[in-house]
Amino acid sequence: MNAITTQSSAPLLPPHISQQLRRFGPLIAIIAIHIALFYALRSGLVHQVAKVLPREIFADFITEQPAPAPAPKPAEPKTVPVVKKQLTRPTPKPVVTEAPSPQAITENVAPSPPSNEPPSPPAPAAPSAPSVPATPKLISGVSYINAPRPVYPPLDARMGNEGTVTLRVLINEKGRAEKVEVQKSSGSLRMDDAARDAVMRALFKPYLEDGRPAPAFAIVPINFTLNR
Repeated sequence: MNAITTQSSAPLLPPHISQQLRRFGPLIAIIAIHIALFYALRSGLVHQVAKVLPREIFADFITEQPAPAPAPKPAEPKTVPVVKKQLTRPTPKPVVTEAPSPQAITENVAPSPPSNEPPSPPAPAAPSAPSVPATPKLISGVSYINAPRPVYPPLDARMGNEGTVTLRVLINEKGRAEKVEVQKSSGSLRMDDAARDAVMRALFKPYLEDGRPAPAFAIVPINFTLNR
């Protein structure tokens, strides 16, 4: 059989051109793709294609949780029949009372003889509460056994001070001044103190009440006068 060779109708490229195409073919293809993309961006073709393409939809599946099991119902209480017990009352025993013996001896209580002792004296009465002492009386006049002799204060004597001190004196049963108070001052504390000291040293005749000495208040004036 003879081999039939067919010749292509396309013209054959020179060898040096085909070598250049094989060498720079990938680079030329990459440049062409970039030019096509740039043209598509300028013409808005990419936006139209993006509108046509379907969008992704994200769906979350919610798993339905099972409803909680109902709580178990409490068991109903059982009805127990009530058994009534019959109470047996104890039978009362007869009480036997013994009759008194005819030979029983009864003792007669003899009355006690009257005693010859005298009756006890009555108890003494409780002592009465002590009586509260009465307030001493205020007497108008007093009598002295030793009259008061006041000492004139030297400073008041040099200054020429004169005056009268009125004292309220409590005289006890022994005729002594038990308490002395200045009822009216002389105007000088030195003369008031001198009058008080003189009355405390004096001796009065005790005040008699129903013939017995008793305490009493008296008003005693003490005069301070210079002899000129």
